[in-house]
Amino acid sequence: MEHPKDISPGTSAIVFLLLAGLLFLCVWSPSNPLLPFHEPNGSPKNYTGVEFLVKDELDLALEEASMPNKTVIIAVVNRAYVEQSVNAETTMLDLFLESFWVGEDTRALLEHLLLVTVDQTAYDRCMFKRLHCYRLVTEGVDFGEEKVYMSRDFVKMMWRRTLFLLDVLRRGYSFIFTDADVMWLRNPFAKLSLNGTEDIQISVDQFYGDPRPEHNLVNTGFYHIRSNNRTIFLFEKWYSLNNSTWKKEQDVLIDLLRQGIVIQLHLRVRFLETRHFSGFCEDSRDVSSVTTVHANCCRHINAKVRDLTAVLRDWKRFKAAVTKYPNAAGNITMSFGWSPHSGCWNSWKP
Repeated sequence: MEHPKDISPGTSAIVFLLLAGLLFLCVWSPSNPLLPFHEPNGSPKNYTGVEFLVKDELDLALEEASMPNKTVIIAVVNRAYVEQSVNAETTMLDLFLESFWVGEDTRALLEHLLLVTVDQTAYDRCMFKRLHCYRLVTEGVDFGEEKVYMSRDFVKMMWRRTLFLLDVLRRGYSFIFTDADVMWLRNPFAKLSLNGTEDIQISVDQFYGDPRPEHNLVNTGFYHIRSNNRTIFLFEKWYSLNNSTWKKEQDVLIDLLRQGIVIQLHLRVRFLETRHFSGFCEDSRDVSSVTTVHANCCRHINAKVRDLTAVLRDWKRFKAAVTKYPNAAGNITMSFGWSPHSGCWNSWKP
């Protein structure tokens, strides 16, 4: 009968190490009931699961677009804003981006713009332009087509936007929200209070110089907001009212302001002058100070595209004239006037 060959010393060493390692793991393991493991402070730790800090797509998108102080610029677009209609010379998105190009001290801000797209076409166009893009998915809803002002789908889209922005605040990011029909002619951060004392700085349709919230018609198409407990609670309260009425989110916010939400939450709110943050509801008469121009008080996209094209044309002509005739800059500024917003005025006709 044959006997097994002697095991070599090297093999024995390997077997011994494997057995020793297995014994060590069994004795040391925190899950071993024979030897409970405790933290140094004596409190047992739950080892039933291991937690990993996993960042989702929105976290990554915000990080990429963020300034060092966790501030981003956010705009929301759909297919109607990125596709050129037969009767239009350009798109709303192209006008929006062009304003950063021709504005004063605005080009670098595109690095901090997060374009939130509500349909696949808008997302594809955003990626094609090499911007910071995020695809906001809403199950069972098509936000791609133009949503006429105050239509039911328009109201739904505004509330979905509010919920998204609440999510951004909860993640600790402050932001400027801007509609894509706002032309950025100058860097708005130069006109905003950035010392941390204001919770919200928001545009208005008309500026009366009255600091009382109940006396201002705010416009949610442009505002700066800091992320803190007060602003998060405001957005939670605001969004909770979306099922109680078919009002658009802006009108519900106005109601909250009139009902004293600012005092209740100890919010610090600043209403932005139309001299700097202008719109079609009330033009800025000071082209030397105007920072943004919003196509508010307008009903259709084609009308906005037409009149905002004129705004950029007026702006470029003004800048060219001042550059060519610097000694006459004062007279050029005083004589400046915006082209009539006839497209938007006519958009309200039946």
